[in-house]
Amino acid sequence: MDLNLITRQLEAEKSTAANIKSTATRKNVESALDSLIRYCKQTRFAPKHGVCLFSGNVSQIEGQDNFIVEIFEPPEELGMRLYRCDQTFVLDPLFEMLEVKELYGLLVIERKEATIGILIGKKIKVLKHINSFVPGKVKAGGQSAQRFHRITEGLAKDFYRKIADIVKTEFFALKGLKGILVGGPGPTKEDFLKEGNLVTALKDKVLAVKDIGYADEHGLELLVESSQDVLADQDIVREQKILENFFNMLGKQKDKTAYGKEEVEKALNYGAVDLLLLSKKLTKEEIRKYEQLAEQTSVKTELISVDLDEGRQFWNLGGIGAILRFKIA
Repeated sequence: MDLNLITRQLEAEKSTAANIKSTATRKNVESALDSLIRYCKQTRFAPKHGVCLFSGNVSQIEGQDNFIVEIFEPPEELGMRLYRCDQTFVLDPLFEMLEVKELYGLLVIERKEATIGILIGKKIKVLKHINSFVPGKVKAGGQSAQRFHRITEGLAKDFYRKIADIVKTEFFALKGLKGILVGGPGPTKEDFLKEGNLVTALKDKVLAVKDIGYADEHGLELLVESSQDVLADQDIVREQKILENFFNMLGKQKDKTAYGKEEVEKALNYGAVDLLLLSKKLTKEEIRKYEQLAEQTSVKTELISVDLDEGRQFWNLGGIGAILRFKIA
């Protein structure tokens, strides 16, 4: 992130703000921009993950000032630059960072190269790119060609084993890993899975093997794009298990569950909720309200779609439910 570029943009916005007709609004905007410009000029380097700059008068009472300046490094890399002058702060990119994200390992491989990455939510992070020294195939015949073929195949197997070792290093102890997607051109990906000696624990996590024309960073993007059906199925399976558990407990241990706004809010206020379930059919305002209540007691929240019968049944119960840590009166 180039703070000099940000400074120039903010100074240009301040020049534009001079044309605001309302004296109070113009004063608030100029003061907010001055605070941010001052920070940018005093700071030599942006933090590793970028920087969030919020400044403005947040008073709800006309004629009374409540001016705030909030500057902090986000928990993850922003990967975007966004400026807004509005009545509310834009917080959606930060809320997305706080959502629980599932991790998927990514590998695209061919004989000449391989790229390893992870899918975090909707973001692809490249971990390693490795080039091989496996020569191309020859068309000539004879004993020399046969010998060359044996050498080439040996080098290819060595490359597969090297990639398997790197995959193990990157993925074996990766917390939250839900599965691995493998792709690449031709039969190399299948050869790797067959001959690369990938540890069984990781081989069992391979969810899909896709034909992809590239084995570089672009190949990772194509792999994720072509695996959307697999990823969607994983979400559905996870939702199904959560709802099966909820409905089973509702039938057998009703006092360890809650559903409906009144029951769930009471359980949240008691700090009794272990898992909060919210239907995606609720309004954004309702979802945010219950997520904020859950955050106060570090409760995990799951959003439930209506794609499954169980999801529609949950919506008919009110779309709000919880599995409890302990019984409440």
